[in-house]
Amino acid sequence: MKYVFGPVPSRRLGQSLGIDPVPLKTCNWNCVYCQLGRSIPLSNERKEYFQVDEILLQVKKTLQQHQKEEIDWITFVGSGETTLNLNLGQLIQAVKKMTSIPIAVITNGSLLYLPAVRQDLIAADAVLPSLDAGNPRLYKKINRPHPEITFSRYVDGLKAFRSEYQGKLWIEVMLVKDLNDGERELLELADLLAAIHPDEIHILQPTRPPVEPWVQPADKEGLLLAQKILGSSARVIAPVTGTFDLGIHENITDAIVDIITRHPMKEIELIETLQHYPQVDVKETLRLLTESGKAQVVERYGEKYWSALSGYYPENS
Repeated sequence: MKYVFGPVPSRRLGQSLGIDPVPLKTCNWNCVYCQLGRSIPLSNERKEYFQVDEILLQVKKTLQQHQKEEIDWITFVGSGETTLNLNLGQLIQAVKKMTSIPIAVITNGSLLYLPAVRQDLIAADAVLPSLDAGNPRLYKKINRPHPEITFSRYVDGLKAFRSEYQGKLWIEVMLVKDLNDGERELLELADLLAAIHPDEIHILQPTRPPVEPWVQPADKEGLLLAQKILGSSARVIAPVTGTFDLGIHENITDAIVDIITRHPMKEIELIETLQHYPQVDVKETLRLLTESGKAQVVERYGEKYWSALSGYYPENS
C-alpha cells in the first residue's frame, strides 16, 4: 500500500507531497463535484485505518529522495475525509519532527465539532476546510452529508476551530454553476464566513472530473460576483498545470495508479508527465494501464481524465 504520493502541483500549495491516511473512498460526504467518485457507503466512524509506523516509514523514505526545496508543503489529503483517520494528530506531530517543511491538512471540516479532531489539527501550519453552502438545504444538495453531520453542527465546528487555532485557516468554496454561484446564495455564504473569520477564502471550480456529469464550473461572471460578495480575503484559485512526480516504483502503472487514486489526471497531463521519463514508452504505458484493471477513463468537459477503477462514476459502472 502506498500512502505517500507526489510531489504534485497544487493550486495553493506549490509542489505538494501528499499523505493519504484513509482508503478510497472513505468519506462522510458525497459531494456532487467530487473528483474521486461517489462515497458508497458513507463512512462517519474515525478508525485506525493503517499502521502509523508504515505511513511514517514511507514519509521518511520519500523525504530522503527529495531535496528540501523540491517540496513546498506536506499535505495530509485523504481519498475521502482526512480526519476520519483516528491517528491523524499523531501523524502530524511525527512528521513535524522529521522536517521543517510546513504541513497542511485538507478536510471537509465536518468533524471539527469534535474537540479531539480540533486538537489533532492544532499543530498543522495550515488547515483548509470546505464551506460550499450558506443554508441547510443547499448543504444537503451539494455535499450530501452523512445524517449525523447536520448543518448547524458543521458550522459550529468551523467556528469553534477558528477560536482555538493559531495557524492559517483557509476556507475553500467550490463554486458550481447554478447551485451556489447566485447572489442570494453568495450573500448567505458571506454572512457565515464573516462569523468564522478565516484568514483567506479560496474560490475554486470543479475542474477535475466531477462525479455527477451535470456539474459545471461557475462561469467568469459567477467568479467575479463571488469575489465581490465574499470580500477582500477571497481570491479565485486558478486551475493548476504541471507535471507529477511518480516517485520510485517497480513498475510505472502502479506509480500512475498511486497518483490517480487521489488526484485524477487529464490524459494530456499524464502524457506530459510520462514524457519526463525517457525510458518510458508512453503509448505502451497507456495500453498497460488500460489492461491493468486498476484505472478507468472518465470524460468531462470534453476532456479525458484517468482515475482509479475503484472510483464509482455512475455512467462508467
